[in-house]
Amino acid sequence: LLAELERQVQGVVRASSWWQRRGVDCAILALSLLAVPAGFLCLRFENVLLFATGIAILGVCHSTLTVKGSHLATHSALTQSKRWSKLWMLFFVEVCTAFPAEDGKYNHVKMHHGYTNVVGLGDSSTWKLPSLNRYVYMFLAPLSIPILTPLVALGRLRTVELRLALRSLGLISLGLYSQYWLFLNVSGFKSPSSALACMLLTRSLLVHPYLHVNIFQHLGLPMFAPDKKPSRIYMMSLGVLNLPRLPVLDWVFGHSLISCHVEHHLFPELSDNMCLKVKPLVSQFFREKQLPYNEDSYLARLRLFLSHYEEFMVHAPPITELVGVQ
Repeated sequence: LLAELERQVQGVVRASSWWQRRGVDCAILALSLLAVPAGFLCLRFENVLLFATGIAILGVCHSTLTVKGSHLATHSALTQSKRWSKLWMLFFVEVCTAFPAEDGKYNHVKMHHGYTNVVGLGDSSTWKLPSLNRYVYMFLAPLSIPILTPLVALGRLRTVELRLALRSLGLISLGLYSQYWLFLNVSGFKSPSSALACMLLTRSLLVHPYLHVNIFQHLGLPMFAPDKKPSRIYMMSLGVLNLPRLPVLDWVFGHSLISCHVEHHLFPELSDNMCLKVKPLVSQFFREKQLPYNEDSYLARLRLFLSHYEEFMVHAPPITELVGVQ
């Protein structure tokens, strides 16, 4: 089944232009980079509306570069060149996101994609904090992500060889200090504390949907034991969920993390725009083959997690047994 679907999808990819395959997403990332100076300049003014506009611009651009950019670069979906793929991954993951690139790629590509919804391996277990109650986890804990990310990165650097650790430390420091310097010298902040507070504010602007999306699309769906996981197409059809089109999140996180997450897990090398283009083909194929194609709204998933928080996030999930499909 997967081979049959892949032939159809590759036919669509081969018939698509470079603009459709990679250009649209590269343009979104380029526009985000070009908009950053405007955000810093808006913060120079005392006008409340201009200041809020600057915060919004910097927050949206930061999330676009760190989430969409890092995600596409990690999957080498921005370019066919291995050299440029590596450079873009270092820029988006280490300079922009403040996290070691190799570690991020291993956790996401090798583990999460390789063992989607396999308990203890690719089940999004890194997002589980069972000591927190549901409201703290869903609404307050996300605000700590901008602080925890570089701290976790420092801990991870202790486990890698010295050469890679020094490179990652240098690029992460460059990204953090550059933003801090721009707040002081372009936006005109008078004190280090105000610049740091604004850094935290812009980096926290969209952390709530970031955390929510990471758990909504996998947890609460069928989970598998490492030694009894089904074939790949069943694993993805059962264990992955699409959210509806959401304009802001489509731009900031990309279609592959929002409305085309099933397609992304089946074909992770495709760009966001190509995932959107092949979505009708994939959904029709699933219906014809009578495979599950999970879709749900953001608010419905939020209500589900608030009402079943202990089941999904605290207790060990039940193992799904699929008889006759392996």
